[in-house]
Amino acid sequence: MVKVLFYTKENCGLCNDANTLLELLREEFTFKTEYRDIYTNDVWLEKYQLTIPVIEVNGKQLNAVEINYESLHDLLEKESTREAN
Repeated sequence: MVKVLFYTKENCGLCNDANTLLELLREEFTFKTEYRDIYTNDVWLEKYQLTIPVIEVNGKQLNAVEINYESLHDLLEKESTREAN
């Protein structure tokens, strides 16, 4: 099963939008989402504070400006296919 790391924070409209996209894509792909609040880890906060939300699948990341339905669909499709083989 594909594991999705979702770097986020509270009260983040872009994060809510990205999460909605993930939920829509859950109808087509099987994956487990691990939510990571960047304010609970200093390394995450330093790395992602200006780019959240960040979605990571098998080491490949999409940041706030890259996340849209098509890019997320393509990433999940590629990584789901890779894991199936």
